[in-house]
Amino acid sequence: MIVLEYKLKGKEYQYHAIGEVIHTSQFIRNKALRYWIDHKGEKVSQYTLNKYCAVLAKEFPFAAKLNSMARQSSAERTWSSISKFYDNCKKQIKGKKGYPKFKKNSRSVEYKTSGWKLDPKTKKHITFTDKKNIGRLKLVGSRDIYFYNPKDIKRVRLVRKADGYYCQFCVSVDVKIDSPLTKNMIGLDVGLNYFYSDSEGNQVENPRFYRKAEKQLNRANRKKSKKYVLGRKPQSNNYHKARKRYARLHLKVSRQREEFAKRLAYCVIKSNDFVAYVRRRRCRRLDLSVRNMVKNRRLAKSISDAGWTIFRYWLEYFGIKYGKVTVAVPPQYTSQDCSNCGARIKKSLSSRTHKCTKCGFVEDRDINAAKIILKRALRTVGHTGTYAWGDLPSWAIAYGLSSNGESINQESHAAYRR
Repeated sequence: MIVLEYKLKGKEYQYHAIGEVIHTSQFIRNKALRYWIDHKGEKVSQYTLNKYCAVLAKEFPFAAKLNSMARQSSAERTWSSISKFYDNCKKQIKGKKGYPKFKKNSRSVEYKTSGWKLDPKTKKHITFTDKKNIGRLKLVGSRDIYFYNPKDIKRVRLVRKADGYYCQFCVSVDVKIDSPLTKNMIGLDVGLNYFYSDSEGNQVENPRFYRKAEKQLNRANRKKSKKYVLGRKPQSNNYHKARKRYARLHLKVSRQREEFAKRLAYCVIKSNDFVAYVRRRRCRRLDLSVRNMVKNRRLAKSISDAGWTIFRYWLEYFGIKYGKVTVAVPPQYTSQDCSNCGARIKKSLSSRTHKCTKCGFVEDRDINAAKIILKRALRTVGHTGTYAWGDLPSWAIAYGLSSNGESINQESHAAYRR
């Protein structure tokens, strides 16, 4: 499953119509959630919410104008959050279980196999055929959507971003490509001083895109704040202009981070046949959780700026695409153990050099950790097909569409993501 994204070019009334469609989708999602809350004693299923969409269409004329499959897709998003909440309760996860919440500011709407039509003549236009009056829009992008069979397009998603509206096509295709073997193995350890250090002794500098743009972002934020004071005057047009400029700067930084991680992951996969990295998940208490790590107020900004999770997603995606093996290793004691003799040498976070008191081995802390990661991954190489560590890779999640049609693995004509 891949996702191709194109920017939409149209007229102002068409952009307004897309905004109305997104609001209608949000309305249906919230109504479906309210129905589930009010009927907790009954057996409410995904099929029940889909039938409730027809009731909403009869009750509200503006909801009836939206395509029926788009209405069902909104209800499926509701059920996705409900089923996730049920799963967390069954697994007895500590803390909050993720109780479904009402959407306040949706930014996307999703069509399935109806409600839209590609133009076979120009091959650069899409027409939405429901009664929301979106009409015909131009697709701007370098990737040819007609390279794929229209029957393989399972979802069409309209997304609002800071710099305009985009159309995403979820295409069900086999992304596997034969690649020549390099007979190389590598272990990767991500960090803050360097983006990653590998077992071969190579280190990649951390680009720190947010840190470089922080002064410009703060300046834009101050200008935005001067345009609107709470309780004194309503939000003016100048305020909204300043707000959009500020949002576009953040979008630029996120795209830079995404493109850097994507290109780096591509180079790593193409140069190696076996890649080991540290497992980072939210589900297991012992694993490194980025969400928990950013609670450190001294390192939160730097950790968020690094983009470790994005790098892992692309690493796993390119791994399955080019037939390379990627293995996630538990992080326990990877920075404490000696890669030469295996002794456990306690050291603080400020100590950046590994010095073994037993064998006298001296190495950079991150490079030593990368070597440990590679050794541990090789122990489980016979079990990689069964995911012995219980860590389902992100490409496996997106290899088939989930109930709400969302996919982690996205391939676009340009860097565009969060």
